[in-house]
Amino acid sequence: MRLLRAAVLGLGGLFSLQVPAVSPATREAPLRVEAAGLRSIAGWLRSHGVDGYLGADVADAMGIARDAGESQIEAKQRGFRVEKTLRVAQLLAGRDAILFMVQQPDDQVFFYLSTLGDGLKKAFVSMPGRYLVAPLAAAEAQASFAAEVLYWQRKAHGS
Repeated sequence: MRLLRAAVLGLGGLFSLQVPAVSPATREAPLRVEAAGLRSIAGWLRSHGVDGYLGADVADAMGIARDAGESQIEAKQRGFRVEKTLRVAQLLAGRDAILFMVQQPDDQVFFYLSTLGDGLKKAFVSMPGRYLVAPLAAAEAQASFAAEVLYWQRKAHGS
């Protein structure tokens, strides 16, 4: 199984994750969340985010459009670790997309891809130690994504 490597720089070191490629069959239908929250997070990332990138192989697996010669997608990003949970938000350059990643202590990594206009587009969990990626059920994805948006809104407003 082909492995992908996502590197998120500018967080006081290198955050690295390996996940298997995601097939189009695992994609969830678009889900909605309040657009105002995503716009405020995007504005905050533009002004307070640090430079980073998303690897082209990960972008391809997630269905994020890119130019053929683009080996990485620039991003403005922030990350926070609370105890053993690492959260990263990336505003992808030249796109209206925000990617949220949550790495849990049990080695599960949750990904939530959203657009500013449509809200949640895809949600899945990766278990790198087991080489497994699975889509989240719509209800679980929406609830977890809404909680993630609230987390980042609090960060953006200094809470």
